[in-house]
Amino acid sequence: MILSETPEIYGAEHLLYARAKSPDVSAKLRTRLDWWERYTERHGAEMNNNPSPGNKSGGLTTILEKSLGAVAKGGTSPLNDVVEYAEPIHERGLVFMDSPGFDPCSATGQVASGATLIAFTTGRGSAFGCKPSPSIKLSSNSEIYRRMRDDIDIDCGPIATGSASIEEKGEEILDYLLAVASGRKSKSEELGYGGAEFVPWQIGAVM
Repeated sequence: MILSETPEIYGAEHLLYARAKSPDVSAKLRTRLDWWERYTERHGAEMNNNPSPGNKSGGLTTILEKSLGAVAKGGTSPLNDVVEYAEPIHERGLVFMDSPGFDPCSATGQVASGATLIAFTTGRGSAFGCKPSPSIKLSSNSEIYRRMRDDIDIDCGPIATGSASIEEKGEEILDYLLAVASGRKSKSEELGYGGAEFVPWQIGAVM
């Protein structure tokens, strides 16, 4: 499993340090965060900033809230490695890949690193097909799912309302991932899009 988008974990990185399988893995993550702090400073920006207008309208109040949610997507298993953008993955289990907090760029790097399926969470309705690796879209709320049921594969909103547990929804997601890996088409594959979504990390100030 690949977790990425380094600016999105800023402020909650201590949770990943605690799960690192070795001090070397923890140090690799710290090195990437140090790089991002220098990178943003050079361009007159900062990591510890407020959420975007879209994040705010979605209910977030601080960047820390968003970071806590981003780290939670990595589950609870040990962090086995940290790699740079699009670097090949050699470890099993959870691996963190350094990338900007821009979904298409992050997914492109994950595919380059070896990802064969993308579990793409959205609370605002992002549409992302991502050939050649199918993108399975998961809505964080049921309203987006109702509006975009032709494009979003699984509604995770019942977790927030209490009508489904994280474990139950996790089993549903796993079953769906296995079905797509076995030949079932994701919603974006059925719609036939994703072939023009190759978005590598551009040189310059990209967060």
